[in-house]
Amino acid sequence: MRVLAARREITRLEGFSDAVFGFALTLLVVSLEVPGTYAELMNAMRGFGSFAVCFAIVAWIWYEHNLFFRRYGLQDGWTILLNLILLFVVLFYVYPLKFVFTRLLGGIFGGPRPTGVAGVADGAMLMLIYSIAVLVLFLIFALLYWHALRHHEELELNPLDIFDARTGAGRHLLTAGVALLSILIAAILPRRADLAGFVYFLLGPLHAAFGFARGKARNQLSAA
Repeated sequence: MRVLAARREITRLEGFSDAVFGFALTLLVVSLEVPGTYAELMNAMRGFGSFAVCFAIVAWIWYEHNLFFRRYGLQDGWTILLNLILLFVVLFYVYPLKFVFTRLLGGIFGGPRPTGVAGVADGAMLMLIYSIAVLVLFLIFALLYWHALRHHEELELNPLDIFDARTGAGRHLLTAGVALLSILIAAILPRRADLAGFVYFLLGPLHAAFGFARGKARNQLSAA
């Protein structure tokens, strides 16, 4: 099986992946009904915020996926296997994703909210399911980048390309680390399952600091 594909060619693997991401977005709206009254329309509009957030997160995951395959174009068996697992997790992930943000933003803005979260145990389990999906997703992204590093000779990566691949792996490990922290909080402190959600606000400053440090190191490498 060939290791590489033309980097600017849309491969069957990428086409299939894009179709799965499109289906994942469809799953976000499949339960929505066309409003029959003005009151139903207003209620649906209050739920638009959660859909927008979910759409943005799925689009971010698609962007990271597209970025990897546009850069490296790997087509070997290991890449295909990791990609298939990633796509499977994406399809699973949209369900807890939609549930979490519909419940959260519905409570804030008064829109529709899913029911059935009866107590502390249910809330903790919800965050465990959500964070395990996030952890697996971004560990797979990190593994894909490390796999690309293993094939740096076939990919003809220069020192800056290798640095960027390591940076990509580091970014995804950082996100996976935050998800792991969320899992630990939900498992050890189920009564503080809300904290398991709030830790995701760490992603912004952590990625900003990591990006600044790696950007500075990259400039030094390119100037050498």
